[in-house]
Amino acid sequence: MNSRYMIYIVSDSIGETAEYVARATAAQFERDYEIVKFPFIRDTSKIEEIIEDADAHHSIILYTTVVDEFRDLLKKRCEEKNIPSIDVMSTAMYAFKSFLNLEPKHEPGIIRRLDEKYFKKVEAIEFAVKYDDGKDPRGIKKADVVLLGVSRTSKTPLSMYLANKNLKVANVPLVPEVPIPREVYEIPKEKIIGLTTNPIKLNEIRQERLKALGLSDTATYANLDRILEELDYADKVMKDIDCPIIDVATKAVEETANIIIEIMRAYQLD
Repeated sequence: MNSRYMIYIVSDSIGETAEYVARATAAQFERDYEIVKFPFIRDTSKIEEIIEDADAHHSIILYTTVVDEFRDLLKKRCEEKNIPSIDVMSTAMYAFKSFLNLEPKHEPGIIRRLDEKYFKKVEAIEFAVKYDDGKDPRGIKKADVVLLGVSRTSKTPLSMYLANKNLKVANVPLVPEVPIPREVYEIPKEKIIGLTTNPIKLNEIRQERLKALGLSDTATYANLDRILEELDYADKVMKDIDCPIIDVATKAVEETANIIIEIMRAYQLD
């Protein structure tokens, strides 16, 4: 016997779990099959239609639903029609319920929502890496937040921290001799955050950076006059844009990031 059979996937979410189990199991048998998916089931009338359709074909039903009403109806109607069925989640659900002594939430699609959140975070991190330190000015218009500041004002650490909060961040270094990307002036000023710091503190940070690179700490990069020039230039740019300015000299990255998040939240509410 080599007739084709049907596998019905019924779910109150997208049905990926049941489909994966079905394909993995069906692969162990040398028989042709077809999978028919019914995702996002939200009413009993649709379940009745599926049962009638499955009854008319050589079929088996796999279902994942955390709604008791749907699960009970599927089980009852499959038994009445003598349709083989598998409740993919119940065994694990009841085992966890007993072990944890807690009631499940019975919320469809929780895993998918968690997955979406995770992938948004990954996307934001990749964005921060791609548009770090002004590598590509095209990211400025795509970003949720654009950070401006001279070298060593925590632009990159802040970008990564905010990316972990699902914000797409581009950062642009301010250097007197380097033209500012025109895109900075083509986005709402509310999406721009200026970063400044104390010149003495910045001098110390840059000296340590040069030492870490095996370079002399007397280089122009760590020269106090040069630092004052850069900070003065950056201050003029940020005041010209009229964007919020945060002094990061005495703030941890987390503290500065929280200030930025609050600024962004206020901007979105306006």
